[in-house]
Amino acid sequence: MQHEKYINEFEKYFPAVKIEPGVLYVVATPIGNLEDISFRALHTLKSADLIACEDTRVTAVLLNRYGIKSRLVSFHARVENSKSGFLTGELKVGKTVALVSDAGTPGISDPGAGIISECAREGIKVVSVPGATALMHALVISGFKCTNFYFQGFLPQKGRENLFNHLKAIKMPIVIYESKFRIRKTLAELSKYFGNKSVSVSRELSKMHETTYRGTLGEISANLNSIKEKGEFTLVINNI
Repeated sequence: MQHEKYINEFEKYFPAVKIEPGVLYVVATPIGNLEDISFRALHTLKSADLIACEDTRVTAVLLNRYGIKSRLVSFHARVENSKSGFLTGELKVGKTVALVSDAGTPGISDPGAGIISECAREGIKVVSVPGATALMHALVISGFKCTNFYFQGFLPQKGRENLFNHLKAIKMPIVIYESKFRIRKTLAELSKYFGNKSVSVSRELSKMHETTYRGTLGEISANLNSIKEKGEFTLVINNI
């Protein structure tokens, strides 16, 4: 397999990259395109004693692509508290654990913050293996000046009016994640609070059908039917 050859070549020419026992590796995975993963991340996933993942079926697709057969353990939001003890126990006896989410970086709008905090309290070493993130991808292609920016992530179901008023006072680009089920509702609401601010709305980032809609919130809200409700969305409001 060609991809497995790449991993073996990496291990051959970069022997200094050692995977330590008893360490939690927080590994960023592709947000769409499976090629967007580093050699270091692949080496870590291949070498780990077990991989704690949000959805074993999703992670299996990535691992199969690169011929990686490490043991998988389900670790999604609903079991994060109950399984953190199991993972720290494995780490304490010298096992190497790689933590991944379905896409992007664990702990950033995805499960992971809890187990990372617990490891810090227990004196267990945590290493981050960086990679693709929708946040940075969307900021780069927005075309806005991003010397400073504010990351909101997903919006809550309740208390949105107070939050929008709070965000309106933050004078820098604001990044919001949204699902396909609420994207049109959210854009209509944002138009009421942010007026005619420019916005970049990206969906299916790094995938075959990646699309970015640009314009003012008023313009986009007036043409909501043109937005395909597919995939996850990343919005950047130029609130300067």
